[in-house]
Amino acid sequence: MDYAVVIHPADEGGYWAEVPALPGCYGQGETMEEVLEDTRQAIVSRIEALREDGQPVPTESGLVVTTITLPAA
Repeated sequence: MDYAVVIHPADEGGYWAEVPALPGCYGQGETMEEVLEDTRQAIVSRIEALREDGQPVPTESGLVVTTITLPAA
């Protein structure tokens, strides 16, 4: 399964990530590699918890990421 991950710079340094298809699923790390690994582990844990509770596992809904450019003010 593939899930889109949104990575943000953390105010205190490093990064934090969220998984839009899995609400409440987050990761963090000092480097990009660390945040991706932490988020991967969070996804696995979240899916395991959903299955144990008999809940459906959400699939990726086709998230589209793009950029909008605005003229300089």
